[in-house]
Amino acid sequence: MSTGVFDPLRGQLLDAARAFGGDSGEDGVARLLAALVDDVDRALAEELEIFPVCHHSPASALAMARRLREKRPKVVYLEMCEDFAPLLAELKNCRLPVALQSFANELDGFPKKWAPLSVVAPITEASAEYQAIAYAQETAGVELVLVDRSTDHVYQWDLRDEDASGAEANAVPDAVPAPSGGVGADDEDALHGDAVGVEIGDLRPGFAELEEHLLHHGKVRHWSEWWDQYVEQPLTGADYATYRQVMTLIGSLFRRLDPHSRNLRRNELRERHMWTRMREHIAATGADPADCLYVCGASHAVSRVDEFGLHPEKRDGPDGSAEPFEIAPRTATKWRYGLIPSSHSAIEAQFGLASGSVSIAAATFAKAVKRGGVKPFRLKGQRGVSAAGKKKAAAAPPVDAAATDRLSGFLSSPPALDPLDESELLGWCVDIVGLARRNGYLASTADAIAVFETSILLAGMRGRTRPTPYDFQDAAVTCIEKDRVPGRRDVTRLCEILLGGDRVGQVGYESLPPLARDVLDRLEPLGLDLQKRTVQRALLNLDADPDLRSCSDLLWVLRRLLPDDAVRPIMGARELGERSIQESWDLAIGRNQRSLVELGYEGVTAEQVLERRLRRAVYDPKATAAAALRAVEDAVVYLGAQRFADELGARAVELLAAERTVDDAPEVLRRIRRLLAHYRATEPELPHWCREFVTAGYTHYCTLLPTAFVDDDTGVRQVAAMLGFLLGMESLALSLGCERAQLELAVRQSHPESPAKIALLWAAKSQLGMMPLADVRARCDELLASPLSIPSFPHYLSGFVQALDPAPSLAPLVVEVLSKAFGRLPDRMLLPWLPKLITTLKDHAREMVPVLVHEAARTFPGSLPALDAWTPSWSESAEAPGVGGAAPSVASGPVTDLLAGQPGACDAVASLLGHPVEWRPAAGTGEGGGEASALVARHPAAPGAVAALRVR
Repeated sequence: MSTGVFDPLRGQLLDAARAFGGDSGEDGVARLLAALVDDVDRALAEELEIFPVCHHSPASALAMARRLREKRPKVVYLEMCEDFAPLLAELKNCRLPVALQSFANELDGFPKKWAPLSVVAPITEASAEYQAIAYAQETAGVELVLVDRSTDHVYQWDLRDEDASGAEANAVPDAVPAPSGGVGADDEDALHGDAVGVEIGDLRPGFAELEEHLLHHGKVRHWSEWWDQYVEQPLTGADYATYRQVMTLIGSLFRRLDPHSRNLRRNELRERHMWTRMREHIAATGADPADCLYVCGASHAVSRVDEFGLHPEKRDGPDGSAEPFEIAPRTATKWRYGLIPSSHSAIEAQFGLASGSVSIAAATFAKAVKRGGVKPFRLKGQRGVSAAGKKKAAAAPPVDAAATDRLSGFLSSPPALDPLDESELLGWCVDIVGLARRNGYLASTADAIAVFETSILLAGMRGRTRPTPYDFQDAAVTCIEKDRVPGRRDVTRLCEILLGGDRVGQVGYESLPPLARDVLDRLEPLGLDLQKRTVQRALLNLDADPDLRSCSDLLWVLRRLLPDDAVRPIMGARELGERSIQESWDLAIGRNQRSLVELGYEGVTAEQVLERRLRRAVYDPKATAAAALRAVEDAVVYLGAQRFADELGARAVELLAAERTVDDAPEVLRRIRRLLAHYRATEPELPHWCREFVTAGYTHYCTLLPTAFVDDDTGVRQVAAMLGFLLGMESLALSLGCERAQLELAVRQSHPESPAKIALLWAAKSQLGMMPLADVRARCDELLASPLSIPSFPHYLSGFVQALDPAPSLAPLVVEVLSKAFGRLPDRMLLPWLPKLITTLKDHAREMVPVLVHEAARTFPGSLPALDAWTPSWSESAEAPGVGGAAPSVASGPVTDLLAGQPGACDAVASLLGHPVEWRPAAGTGEGGGEASALVARHPAAPGAVAALRVR
């Protein structure tokens, strides 16, 4: 029902619609304008005073401070998630901006793919919600009631919309997902992670054409600049009645021009929830509505839901009243709550604001406070909160915000423009030049003058008497940045720093979860202030100070849990069987406080969190044997928990037996080798799960080997890893009850077609004794001799290189084959293959390169002169006696002497293998005896002296 206060304004707007649009007043623009006035009239006539706000608006914060000091309400209803209420008392221990956070990692009632769930509500000093919170906590007898839906309902309604529309879930209005910290994401922009942001009073046109029209005619670049020029600046010094009516009108306009029905549906659900909670509270406490204040977003202030108001309209209920709104119960998901640091840039990135807009809003708020027009509320003892203005705020007379029409005067008269403050603008120009020079720009006094004049010029072109920070920023970029950015920061970023900076909040020690406090307490022996946001170097001499070993253990656990830049080792390593004597760390725990706080939601200590994560990883439906072995290794290295490692190892055996692919065979082989070597060196016997893993793996890979050889999707590296497992652990598997016939049968059933896998099969047969080495060499020679097979010979070489892992004894043959290939194949075939060979050796350098290099060093001469006279043992000239070069000499030594002294054993073995017996004289025998014999002959006294020394 209309109060009649705005009837003259309604008439003026209808006349204007008829005059300019030819509208009859029945529909179109006239009906929209009349509806806007009706919304304002209805909101102001409500018995419970509604305070419309916009998020992070200095005008809203100033008006809130004025109204609270004037009205002194006893109950403040605030649009914020109702389950955040216990966190508000912790704000006094923090430095703003911070964000209230709810976090859930184990879901019950939501799709598992949504995990983890996170909701944040940022709080800044220049915000209306902070003023309300500070007033309620610092004023005796005042109750603050949060009435918005819980964080559980945020996702419940999201799930309901997804089920109704069949579309993928998106963030709700006023609940915007933060950008993930991916490539190119700024460090401060990712402070909220991928949490859903809940904000009070999101005012932005949902009608894209309207926003484009406002930006074009306002001569501004983005929405934040338009809002600052046409709403914030005029309302900063306005009285409360004007502020309230204007904000309600804007909220009505944007709400009615929002074309997204999904936004409207969710907004209405929130409004029904809030009005239901407020009526329940008033009924339970008997509070007088005249002593209450309802703080909500401007778009919610003009709600048209049935529950609107303390006395909703009559509807079609059974008793003639409106049907009550039933609030669904929360799911069984266990939510954890805490405070995380926030920043101006994180808020801007979360809610799609222009870069620097929140910093400019904070500067505007601080300037208004300094002028003395209002005294804001502060939480006592809070760090980082600026002091109140020196000028005493004038007491404002009581205002009845609904008694008079302030909209007509505000809409019909231009805003009072502040005169040019030359001293402020000159200070900005001088400071930006100095800041630019420190960041590598060749700026001078002439640039400062140019920025000053350009700022005034731009303001005049945009119809402003006083240059705004946005005009100054544009002028600085035009005059200073020129054609390139010499450093890490561009001029736009420098202007943001100059005009207020990107304030980064911090959660106080008292408000941290138990895990975070435990981490800081246990790292206290390092003597560092780990709450600082700077990178600090920690030096640990573990031999000189054994008490630091506990700090080292915790740092390695945090290295496993926190982001890479939070805890970074500079010197030292922690691997199986390896412990460092000295360590050096770069610690940035204060900068990554959000990640540390979220760890506190998962457990009480860092070790408990790591244990839970490892157990969750191995029991995940998509877990693999390689992931389970990785978890076993982490449990041994970081936790030292043998029983827990045995549990994870048993799970690895189950996963390996259930796998139907061999994609992870290389990682499985590498990790099980490392674990077996560790247990053999540290334990009297292998754990039971290790023995089971070897036997299960032997059977598993024998079964899959024939299929893997012929499967095109299975790579050569995977087949080589399978052979490495089977051949490398054959002796252990046979001792545990496996049968070698199973492996031989699998190899005989393998019939590969690709050249690389054929070479692998030859290597496996040679290693098993199923194909003599001479036959493998002969087949390689045949391939090189045939013009048809030469183009595919590099693929055979790739297979032989991969065979170095399962059959390292074939290294001489691999060196020989590589040498023949490089000596005989044309460059047009070798050059395209070389990059593949190099990358293969690089990827598997630990397994292949040492074997290959050692064999090459043993085969080839070590000097250039010797290389010129050297003849390979596999060349034709070396194989034919008396044709070029002599037969290779036999190395001398104890083994050679023993064999020469007992020739019968060698003759018997040679006869058993079917080889002819050929004895060659050992090196150093016969005439001359070589260089060593000549040296001894020149110095006969030396052997006698050595013999006498050994006798003693």
